[in-house]
Amino acid sequence: MDGMALAYLENIWLDLRPKNMKASVCIVNLNAKKYLDLCLSSLPEALDDVPYETIVVDNHSSDGSVEYLEECYPGIHILKHKRNEGYTRAINAALKMAKGDFIVVLNPDAVPDPDSLITLIRFLEKNLEIGICGPKVVNENGSFQKSCRRGIARPAAVFSYFLGLAKLYPTDTRFTGYHLNHLDENEINEVDGISGSCMVIRRELMYQVGLFDERFFAYQEDSDYCLRTKEKGWKVFYNPESLVTHTGGAGGSGTFPMRSIFEWHRSYYKYYYKHFSGDYPAIFNIFYSIFMVGKLLFAEVKYVLIR
Repeated sequence: MDGMALAYLENIWLDLRPKNMKASVCIVNLNAKKYLDLCLSSLPEALDDVPYETIVVDNHSSDGSVEYLEECYPGIHILKHKRNEGYTRAINAALKMAKGDFIVVLNPDAVPDPDSLITLIRFLEKNLEIGICGPKVVNENGSFQKSCRRGIARPAAVFSYFLGLAKLYPTDTRFTGYHLNHLDENEINEVDGISGSCMVIRRELMYQVGLFDERFFAYQEDSDYCLRTKEKGWKVFYNPESLVTHTGGAGGSGTFPMRSIFEWHRSYYKYYYKHFSGDYPAIFNIFYSIFMVGKLLFAEVKYVLIR
């Protein structure tokens, strides 16, 4: 984002922001109606009743999500898109409306534990050098979601992840550079990336970094944002003292699985091309492109065969 756009965005936030708004919870919804009540009803306890607002951007759901929200949660802000604009454009629409000191990016199928979000906010308040922090994220069965904390997705880390080497050698740092399997999941650590299923962003950081990059339709926009954050001198932290349960695969990815598989792979390639392609010779960039296309085709065929 250029300086003029950032200045404009800063003016909007400064002009509209109430003095006592601690947090803005920003959610993108696409056909996740059955998860919304668990998510939204958890927020008062997760935030310890500090002043907060909830902004839901609906990407043209067809499951009655908007009608449900209007009837059951009349106090939240709802922005209705006339088509599926993609996750990144939708979350940016929410960020432009947000007025809180801290921005909570949350998936509609994520349920924060009591005090979980206020724990992250207080962690940021005590550590002024940290711009983004995220919780420990678990599946519904309590197992750890490794993708909630990440290293930088350089080619070596991506190959180790895709080829299963990180799973075979979970404590070998040569192969665990992406999901950081070698780190204790119950310890606070500085990391390179936090999952967008739940992350808390300091408002001041956004004046420097701007919004999420809309060239990512969905996926990897969170890794890209964290990398840009670190490039501006801020730190990114994982804090397992906060706990969130995330269903995963719900909403948009469950509604349009083939599109989701395509966008997931395309975003990995875009992330590489944006940040790292200039570090490698042209022949490697060609190889990486072929590898990603092959991985995409394999994933699409696998989905068709096992569904």
